[in-house]
This record gives sequence, C-alpha cells and structure tokens, in this order.
Amino acid sequence: MGFLKRVREEIAVIRERDPAIHSSMEVFLYPSFKVMLHYRLAHKLYLKKHYFLARWVSQRGVRKTGIEIHPGAQIGKGFFIDHGHGVIIGETTIIGDNVTLYQGVTLGGTGKECGKRHPTVGNNVMISAGAKVLGSFKIGDNSKIGAGSVVLEEVPAGSTVVGVPGRVVKRNNQALPQEEMDQINLPDPVKEDIAGLQRENSELANRILELEASMRELRRQMRTEQEKT
Repeated sequence: MGFLKRVREEIAVIRERDPAIHSSMEVFLYPSFKVMLHYRLAHKLYLKKHYFLARWVSQRGVRKTGIEIHPGAQIGKGFFIDHGHGVIIGETTIIGDNVTLYQGVTLGGTGKECGKRHPTVGNNVMISAGAKVLGSFKIGDNSKIGAGSVVLEEVPAGSTVVGVPGRVVKRNNQALPQEEMDQINLPDPVKEDIAGLQRENSELANRILELEASMRELRRQMRTEQEKT
C-alpha cells in the first residue's frame, strides 16, 4: 500500500472512532496517527533485518507519543489507539483488523522465553484502559477485554472478559459494531455473584419461614387432638 493511501486510511480510522476529532487536520496532531506512521516505517526496516534502524525509528515514536510498538509486531488494518499513552505492544504480537486499544494497555510476555511470546489478537477486538494481556495465546475475534483486566489465558471468540485474573463473563459470538465498543458498561462478576448469593439467601429465609409456619400448625393440631382426648 502506498504512503498516501496509508495516511488516508489512518485518518479515516481515527475520525470514525473518535468523536473528539472535528477535522482531518486535527488527526495530524493525534498520538495514534503519529505512532502508526513510525511503526509502519520501523516494521518495513525490521522485515529487511535493519534492526538498529527499526528500533531507532520506533523509539522516536515512543518519545513523541508515549506509545511503544515494537517494530516486529504485526498489525492489521483499521488499528486504533485512543488516548494511547502507556500502551506497550511486544515484538511477537499479532493484531488483526479493526482492533481498538485504550490507554495503558499492555500486550506483553510473561518472561524471557524465546519464540512466540506475546498475544495474538483477533479481528474486531476492543481492549479497554489499563488491561494487561500477557503470554502467547489468542484473543478471539469480536471479543472485549474490560478495563484493568489481567488476561493470562486464551479467550474464545465473541467473549467479554473482566477481572484479575481475567475471566469470561459473557459470550455471544457476534460481531462488535463500533457503536457497541463501550469499555464502561461491562458485566461485573463480583456484583453478579453477590446478587446470586442474595437470591439464595432470600430463598432459604423464605423456606425457613415456611417450615416454621408448618411446625406451628403441626403443634396446634397436636394440642387440639390432646384436648379432645
């Protein structure tokens, strides 16, 4: 893809997903736009094994934006980082198409192992602010990772993951339209568990009241029988 076509694509992606952008000229000030220009050049140099130059270009992007994308990472079309300061993307990360990351997201490894050591992120995935995805596994297509979650194992397609460690709390296997990319209104597993316990407690309390009423009625009947005799 030519440079100008790539620039137009980056502008279109940012304008589509960020309502705070009011003109195409504003996009040129946007950290996501700047870092992706640096990444695309650094990635080309990396593929040609110009590792030092690739790192040099990449680090210039880090200093300007606060977003660190390793030149070796593979990123698809329609990638967007919203308020991306603190985002870190490791060397062997693979990111599909139409993925959105928010500030403070880490796509990292769990140690100094060799080979594929960073996540593979599928298409149409949203990873919310502060989430950490650590290890070599896949985040399935059309999934959502809640803010502050720590994901340490594979996520099936169409899932919503929240918590530390992250766990699947919803699965629908449906595509994730842009209007549904909401990182706030996610299920709360702790709240759901407490609500479940409250329902069970209420049911037990009602059962005890029923048993006590039955015992009182039984005692009344026994007294009535005794009086008759």
